[in-house]
Amino acid sequence: MGKILKAGNLKKTIHYLKKNGFRQAFFAARERIDSERADNYVYQAPSGEEISRQIADGSKFTVKFSILVPTYETREDYLRAMVDSVLDQTYGNFELILADASESDQVERVIKTYDDKRILYKRLKQNGGISTNTNQALMYATGDYAALLDHDDVLTRDALYEMASCIWNAENRNIELQLLYSDEDKCDENGTDFYEVHRKEKFNLDLILSNNYICHFMVMKRQMMQELQLRSVCDGAQDYDLVLRAVSLMLGKDKKRKKAEQLPIEHVPRVLYHWRCHSASTAENPESKRYAYEAGKRAVEDFMRLRGWKGKVSHLRHLGFYRIDYEPDLLTNRPDVGLVGGRLLDKNNKITGGIYSNSGEGLYLGLHKEYSGYMHRAALQQEAEMIDVRCMIASDEAEKILEEMTGLPYLKNPQTGRFDYRGSLKDDADYPEISRKLCEKVREHSMRIVWDPAMTEKIK
Repeated sequence: MGKILKAGNLKKTIHYLKKNGFRQAFFAARERIDSERADNYVYQAPSGEEISRQIADGSKFTVKFSILVPTYETREDYLRAMVDSVLDQTYGNFELILADASESDQVERVIKTYDDKRILYKRLKQNGGISTNTNQALMYATGDYAALLDHDDVLTRDALYEMASCIWNAENRNIELQLLYSDEDKCDENGTDFYEVHRKEKFNLDLILSNNYICHFMVMKRQMMQELQLRSVCDGAQDYDLVLRAVSLMLGKDKKRKKAEQLPIEHVPRVLYHWRCHSASTAENPESKRYAYEAGKRAVEDFMRLRGWKGKVSHLRHLGFYRIDYEPDLLTNRPDVGLVGGRLLDKNNKITGGIYSNSGEGLYLGLHKEYSGYMHRAALQQEAEMIDVRCMIASDEAEKILEEMTGLPYLKNPQTGRFDYRGSLKDDADYPEISRKLCEKVREHSMRIVWDPAMTEKIK
């Protein structure tokens, strides 16, 4: 981890150079080196005491999980590591369903060495692809929730316990969760070195439309997954497509709804999944499955059609990340959105504001405009708790809210169509406080706030 640039990331930099040119590759490589120097992540497995506590505490839960694993000529060491990680769970109410499309019997021979009734092995007559094979496993699922697990990855020992605990706590609040997801990390080919932890955010609609940040470990209500099924047309990004269609289903059929309701989706802020990196995996070499990123783009486009949104989905410089350019603009398409904000840049082209947490803390501060930040989030459209009025476009309803707040007319910049904050507000206006109050009231009206890094404003 102390190397200047890990071998896997060197490959990514070379692919990036070919795709985006020297200037962008230079900034990407420099940012990657800086992030690796700052990466001091160490995976902490549950202690023996914590394992005992989870085993005892889990007895009060009743939820059952169906873990779906499509296999194909899986290496024995990878296969055993995956199966062992499931059987070693501190919460044991599950079924492990393997749908094997291998031409040889190497997977079947390994599975026959296990004597556990929770394992259900199904040999498929033909290899129909990742989605079709997973759907075959899904047919046999009987759990309350279904989970997707790749045949060469592993779960942490506490994965199912943490999911069951979150479901149980939600039920005590009379909430029936439909989808849950956790943090994850990557491990080397031997499964001994853990790195590049992905700490995720609570559910963020516009962020999931920019990238499948939910990814692993994800569990979904079994009935919902069986209703939706995985689609072969999105093979390579089938789980992303599944999540987006589930989100659309939860949003409902009313495409003109102005209220941005909270969806029954929960983030479990713990690493519960180790994504194995080897030469054939997308984690190690994104170019190895370029078709997957085209499938991801297709999944976002299909989501837009489901919602009745008009616009163009395009690839960003980083593979697997997308941008939506709405037609004619975001607010016209999205009655659920009240404000769209952008980046504030200083004279050195570094981010000095524009997006903030609900406590007013600036996000991505000091990041050069060419950098994309942790998990490229600084380059992605995303929901925000608070944006800045100095780089903002408001819906008609939000315009009225601001006028009522300030007692002043809402003026637009004729060149950009954005809020003319200099012409509308007093010279001594407290921009951060006005931004905070406006965003608070917009959220009180159940409207979303979206941050778009393509919108920029230079602040002297």
